[in-house]
Amino acid sequence: MSHDVEPGTSAMEALYPFLYADASDLADLMAEVRESTLAKTREIAELRSVVAARESTRLANCAEDMAARFAAGGRLFAFGNGGSATDSQELATLFLSPGGDAPSLPAFGLANDTSVVTALCNDVGVDVVFARQLAAFGRREDIAVGLSTSGNSENLVRAFAEASRHGMLTVGLAGYEGGAMAELDSIDYLFVAPSSSVHRIQEAQTTIYHVLWELTVAALAPRRGGT
Repeated sequence: MSHDVEPGTSAMEALYPFLYADASDLADLMAEVRESTLAKTREIAELRSVVAARESTRLANCAEDMAARFAAGGRLFAFGNGGSATDSQELATLFLSPGGDAPSLPAFGLANDTSVVTALCNDVGVDVVFARQLAAFGRREDIAVGLSTSGNSENLVRAFAEASRHGMLTVGLAGYEGGAMAELDSIDYLFVAPSSSVHRIQEAQTTIYHVLWELTVAALAPRRGGT
């Protein structure tokens, strides 16, 4: 899937054409807003359907493996850059503090501690900002989840290598065709949202990790005496 841009059209204009329209009539403007919203809704619905068709079995298998790690006392470490750092924080919060009757599972966002992140970036280098933390905290029963839209972030590549060396279960979420992450042997499960739109990729990745959480909680229930 792709988000095509006409030649000579800016990225912002392609995303929000109604802002650049010449229409002076409010009804015409609102019609363009509506069509733009519907087009984006159709795009993400189609992308989610593609991911579900491709990955349903592997998502279930991954969740079973994650449940086994949590049952063994493991913890989840999530990481990413920029918008993906925000998603990794939401992912960790989802597992740690889901609300309702779902169990609270130990999960941490490696981009959350600004003192650690800025110290590593300043004193060592941004490429090791996640790998160094996994080297310090990672154990064999733990889980490493890295999110990237491009799949090419060097600090994620290094983090997965470090996690793999510790025997951690490694899970990657990427866009496009997976980028460099698709070439790594250090990732046990890679889920790709096949789009060139960063917005649609991140929306699909949100769905992926929510599904992983739901399936992991369901897989844990029998281990905890649930139904």
